[in-house]
This record gives sequence, structure tokens and C-alpha cells, in this order.
Amino acid sequence: AATLLATPALAGSPDGRWQVKLLATGVLPDGKIDKVETIDAGTALGGAVAATAGPQTRVNDNVVPTLAVEYYFTPNVSVETICCLTQHHVSGAGGLAGTRLVDHVLILPATVTAKYHLNLGPIRPYVGAGPAAFLVFGEKPGATARALGTDKMRLSNELGVVVQGGVDVPLGDSGMGISLDAKKYWIGTTATFQDAAGAATLATKLKLDPWVVSGGVYFRF
Repeated sequence: AATLLATPALAGSPDGRWQVKLLATGVLPDGKIDKVETIDAGTALGGAVAATAGPQTRVNDNVVPTLAVEYYFTPNVSVETICCLTQHHVSGAGGLAGTRLVDHVLILPATVTAKYHLNLGPIRPYVGAGPAAFLVFGEKPGATARALGTDKMRLSNELGVVVQGGVDVPLGDSGMGISLDAKKYWIGTTATFQDAAGAATLATKLKLDPWVVSGGVYFRF
């Protein structure tokens, strides 16, 4: 993106077909237990969860840089994809408060949205929707899960949907401007905890459903 901005041959245009955004993005997931799918109450971790009324979890928020690339088919219709990698951990809440269940969760939120833009003079609001896939890497059992006998764990890759709304504000006729964007995802993941023998002691469906809010600059050409 820096190369695009620095290349004189790519003259900016407020009506260009390509747009690149450099954004600061807040990823605000839910992270509650939506469903307990498997539980072995005879194990330390399974027993701890089974003995807790209404077990809940939460996933921490994070702020990351984001690159968005957009192509305009017409002045009002475009398609956009984003690229970022966000890191999280899963902690206990409610009856499990103070526990750490999952560490070092890296999520690549592969997202494509179709967008419709309005031209309201100095501002250009838009709405969009599309499919999303959360690809999960590097997850490890947290300190509490390890202490309760978990040898390894994994979070499933999942498909979901996203809607978005935002506004682009051009700064003159140079093709540059300011962008504000908000996305709401509906997507979850299954967390599976295993003991040293490879047996599943606990599997829960986590409701991620994050809000993803961004602000930054764009260059259109």
C-alpha cells in the first residue's frame, strides 16, 4: 500500500475503480459459551466446568492494523476484501472468573463484502454484506487448562456472515480521503480440550460474533 501511495504513475482520482485503505481496527468479540457439546465430568477440567453453574467465557478485545482493497464496478457498487491478523485469549467469566483457558489465538478473518455507496456531496456513506471465514492458528491451552490436565486444544475454522456500514470522506480531488467503518460478524468456533492420551475432556461452542470498527485513510485511483 505504501508503494501504491508513493508511485507517481498511479494518479489519484475520486472516481477511480480501485481504492486502498490503511486502517486502525478494533476487534471486539463476544466469546461466551453458546453450547457445551462434549464434557467428561470425571476429568479435572470437565469436572470444574460441570460444577460451575452457568459457565461463561470471554475473549479479549484487540487493536490491529488493517489493509482493505476495494474495486468499483460502478460509481455505486463495489466489492471489498480486508487483510489483518488479530491475537486473542479466552478467559473465564462468571463462575469461572480469574481462569485462563486458551492462549495465543491468532485469527485471520477472511472477508469479502459487496457494497452500495451513496454520494451525498462531501460524504459518501455505504452499506455492505457478504461471507466471512475465521481461520484460527497457534492456539494453546491457557495456564488454568494446563493445570487441570489439558495437554493440547484447538479452535475450529468456521464460516459466517458479516454486514457493514461506513462513510468515506474525500479530501479534495486527489483521490485521498478519510474512512470510518463498522462491521458486525455472526460466527462462532468450537473449542476442544484434550488430555495427554488425546481424549476430548471438553468441547464448547464459543459465540465470537465480533464488532470490528475501523478508522483511517484511503487512496483511490
